[in-house]
Amino acid sequence: MKMFVYGLREYDERVYFDKFAALYGIEFDSVSSKPTLKNVDLAKGYDAINILTAPVDKAMIDAYYDLGVRCIMTRTIGYDHIDYNYAREKGMGVLNITYSPATVADYTVMMILLGIRKLKYIRQRAALQDYTLEGKLACELGSLTVGIVGTGRIGACVARELTGFGCRMLAYDPFPHSELSEILTYTDMDTLLRESDVITLHAPATESNFHILDADAFARMKPGSGLVNCARGPLVDSDAMIDAIESGQLGFACLDTIEDEYGIYYYNRMGRPLTNRQLAILNSYPNVIVTPHMAFYTREAVSDMVENSILGILQYFREQ
Repeated sequence: MKMFVYGLREYDERVYFDKFAALYGIEFDSVSSKPTLKNVDLAKGYDAINILTAPVDKAMIDAYYDLGVRCIMTRTIGYDHIDYNYAREKGMGVLNITYSPATVADYTVMMILLGIRKLKYIRQRAALQDYTLEGKLACELGSLTVGIVGTGRIGACVARELTGFGCRMLAYDPFPHSELSEILTYTDMDTLLRESDVITLHAPATESNFHILDADAFARMKPGSGLVNCARGPLVDSDAMIDAIESGQLGFACLDTIEDEYGIYYYNRMGRPLTNRQLAILNSYPNVIVTPHMAFYTREAVSDMVENSILGILQYFREQ
C-alpha cells in the first residue's frame, strides 16, 4: 500500500507518520505543500493521497484518478473541502478521521469563559496600563443558559464538561440522544435562540446547515448573548454576524473558524493585507476573539489524526 501525504508538518506530524507507517506496514512519501493542480503528479504511482483542509475540486479529482489514485483521505473531521459527490461518482473513496472529542470540547469551554469574562478587552486595556474595573463587569457561567447546536461526539462532550459549572443547557439536534436528556433539554431552534445566553455550534457543514445563523437567526437571539464557533465557518453568515455585533444584538463572539479561511489559516501572513475582509473586521472588535482553527490541536489529537488516517486507508482497500 502506497500513500502520498500533502501538507505534512515536520514539526509535529513527522514523528507520528514515521511511527505509524512502520507499525502498519504502509509506504509513504510526503511534501509540506498543499495539493494543487501543479503538484498532482507527485502522487503518481500511489494508491491514496492524505491531505489536510486544502480544497480538492473536480479538476484535481480527475487528475488524481488518471494517475491511479483511488482514495482521498483528509486527516480532519470535516470533509467539505473535497468535492465528495464527484469523487464518489469517479469511484474514488473519500475518507475522514476521528479523534478524541475532548480536545475541541475543552477549547470550547475555554472560549465560552473567555467571552463571558471579557478577557480580550481586559488584556487590551492592561496592555495600555489601564487597570480600572469600569466596563469589565462579567457574570458567572453557572448563572447562564448555554445553547448547544449539534450533540454529536463533540457537542455531547461539551455538555458533559459544562455540567461542572451548573449552567442550564438547551440543545438542538435533528437526531437527539436520549442519554443526554438527564443533563440538558432538547428544544427547537427558535427556543434555543430566544433563551440562550451563549450559543455554541457543533454541527457539520452540510448544505442544510449553511448559514444556520443568518440575519434572521441573529435577530431572534437574546439581545447581548454570545456565540462560540469551534465547528465550521459556513455555519455562520459572517456579514450578518458583523451587523449583529455592531448593533449590540450579539454581545460577544469567540470564533475558531470563519467563512473563507482557506489560504489564510495555517499560513504565515505576517505583514501582508488579509484577503478576508470579514476576518480583518472581526479582529478589530474588543468583544471578538478569533483563533486560527486550532481547537483540535493537542498532542493526542495529532497522533490520532495521523494514525486513524492510515488505518482508514488500509481498511478502505481491504473492503474493495
